[in-house]
Amino acid sequence: MPATDFAIPEKYKYQNGFGSYHESEAVEGALPLGQNSPQKPAYGLYTEKLSGTSFTAPRYENQQSWLYRILPAASHSPFKPRESDTYNTNPDAVKLQQIPNQLRWDPFDLDASVDWVHGLHLVAGAGDPTIKQGIGIFIFAAGKSMDQESAFYSADGTFLIVLQHGVLDILTEFGPLLIRPDEICVIPRGVRYRVLLPHGPVRGYVLELYQGHFALPDLGPIGSSCLANPRDFQAPCASFEEDHSGSTQYTILSKFAGRLFAASQTHTPFDVVAWHGLYYPYKYDLGRFCTIGSISYDHPDPSIFTVLSAPSDHPGTAVADFVIFPPRWLVQEATFRPPWYHRNTMSEFMGLIHGQYDAKTGGGFQPAGASLHNVMSAHGPDMSTFEKASSAELKPMKIGEGGMAFMFESSLMVGVTEWGLNKCRKVQKDYNAESWEPLKVHFKRPEKKGETVKKMEKDGRPDLGTWVGES
Repeated sequence: MPATDFAIPEKYKYQNGFGSYHESEAVEGALPLGQNSPQKPAYGLYTEKLSGTSFTAPRYENQQSWLYRILPAASHSPFKPRESDTYNTNPDAVKLQQIPNQLRWDPFDLDASVDWVHGLHLVAGAGDPTIKQGIGIFIFAAGKSMDQESAFYSADGTFLIVLQHGVLDILTEFGPLLIRPDEICVIPRGVRYRVLLPHGPVRGYVLELYQGHFALPDLGPIGSSCLANPRDFQAPCASFEEDHSGSTQYTILSKFAGRLFAASQTHTPFDVVAWHGLYYPYKYDLGRFCTIGSISYDHPDPSIFTVLSAPSDHPGTAVADFVIFPPRWLVQEATFRPPWYHRNTMSEFMGLIHGQYDAKTGGGFQPAGASLHNVMSAHGPDMSTFEKASSAELKPMKIGEGGMAFMFESSLMVGVTEWGLNKCRKVQKDYNAESWEPLKVHFKRPEKKGETVKKMEKDGRPDLGTWVGES
């Protein structure tokens, strides 16, 4: 389908294009012409640069933006630790359990008692944000809007937000974004924002990227279009608040090295009147993904479903990929159509936004749940899916109707937190026993005339056996 039919109408305007150089002004003339930092910016604004990469990064990967605001972001009190005993989302600092077992979680609970900041739970991760290496995988569940006099940012990494339930109304320094199920949102490291919940509790998933930036995957022989097309990504238009009277106390919350810090200021943090650059938040409607697949035989690698990728320093290997499995047609001939059984050098964390995933028909993989198949942990279709697909009539069929599954894939070995493994109480203890242990042996050795089996011994130990055919 060309786009998602949302029940909640859009209420904001956006600029279109991924990786495009955007500019926006809420007041005409607020953007300077011909230079970035005039001696006296228009309307008495301050110039501020937000750097997402080093100044000397190659031009093709350099991401910076210029902001023109009523007061600069530096105008606040010193940051002080907040909730030091309870808030820690640094994978390197919390106890991670590295285990090879396949894991699956029941749907995570909604939590009406907390806001966005306190609704974040680190489930799994790898690396350390203090050295800008690795990823964090979060579940979020919140029922309260953030305070009107607050803002939050992560100094640790870029948030890729996958909403499963509810609606997020996000006010960023660059302008507002409305996020509905089947839409994702990317908020770069350091960007300040406030999350409002206009339609009640929300729930979903977050991939925090500690290193590099998300990019569209190269298409190679596919050509110049399909998968996620650049024009379908939407960036906010400038919009600002005007509260600088000094009578209101605002709180700036910072996630720094996984810990929570707070600073105060007497002016709104959302006072950017104009901006231009390449470093900004954006959103994308997953319904606009143009799916590619085989139209002859065999099931292609799931990399053909990659929406965004964060490459490592090794070509073709990602620190993180964001992959989706949308509704699509299957027409392959003489082919086992679900994903094949496999062991992967990449770690695979899957979630389900709604509907049913075609490789799991037993009902154990549910919307708002998740699964983790770590490095080289064997997995694939469960027994019922295998039996059904092995005998299905191979006529053209559309799968995944009304469904949307996704995967966070990483070249890193992903550890699981104590919250994810025990405290959440959502791990399915019988996942393996239900999915793969019941698989039946279908092997039938072809019979040959006069064939016998001879068991041989070598060095005093029994050999596994050698098949010997007699003439």
